[in-house]
Amino acid sequence: MTRQAVLITGSSRGIGLGAAVALAQEGFAVAVNGPKDDQELRDAVETIRAQGVPVTAAAFDVTDITNHDTHLQAIEEAIGPLTTLVNNAGVGVLQRGDMLDVGEESFDRCIAVNTKAMFFLSQAFAKRLLARARPSDLFHSIVNVTSSNAVAVATPRSEYCASKAAAAMISKTLAVRLGPENIAVYDVQPGLIATDMTAPVIDMYAQKARDGLTLFPRVGQPEDMGRIIASLASGKLPYTTGQAISADAGMLVPRF
Repeated sequence: MTRQAVLITGSSRGIGLGAAVALAQEGFAVAVNGPKDDQELRDAVETIRAQGVPVTAAAFDVTDITNHDTHLQAIEEAIGPLTTLVNNAGVGVLQRGDMLDVGEESFDRCIAVNTKAMFFLSQAFAKRLLARARPSDLFHSIVNVTSSNAVAVATPRSEYCASKAAAAMISKTLAVRLGPENIAVYDVQPGLIATDMTAPVIDMYAQKARDGLTLFPRVGQPEDMGRIIASLASGKLPYTTGQAISADAGMLVPRF
């Protein structure tokens, strides 16, 4: 049986795990990634295994770009040729505050994980696809998870915004480069999503959502994002590429 196979970075929890579950339900073989082989990663693997699809743990730091191809090779030996990459791994700022006080460490960390790692892992993945014959009955794609902050300013997290804006442009450039090769590229831009990263402020934003910040009066869940990602990666939006999907319950719709 020919099967779609996906690597999802940062998929031991949160949006990444939501995507892993949704893609497994679509029949994908799944490589679950976290920065280290810990209980969280092992639990995520078992969650995917329960869906009845091939699964492997891929414990590696996405910022270690020199070993990307080695990790991709190991994943393919475990679950078969990859058709899909979901770049989901991301970090927030070390400390919220005035952008005039942002230090180099926080800036570099956001760029390293949210931008540079995504760029070079996509590059390594694309090169592998282009080097081999690809069955025409399989959909090949890269789905990048950026943020509403790729376009909307959050002044206490300026370095995060910068890293996500750059990631959004990388998605567009990938789409232009890979379109002639029939490889689709998408940019999913989550809004207010209940994850570990947003846990310290999610109650405040949940109230703002109820007060009208979002058109749907609730915050999103990782499962919501997972279903969006799975729909894109499964080719359920045919004849599309290069789109930014505002997964934000209408938060950024201009209003008077």
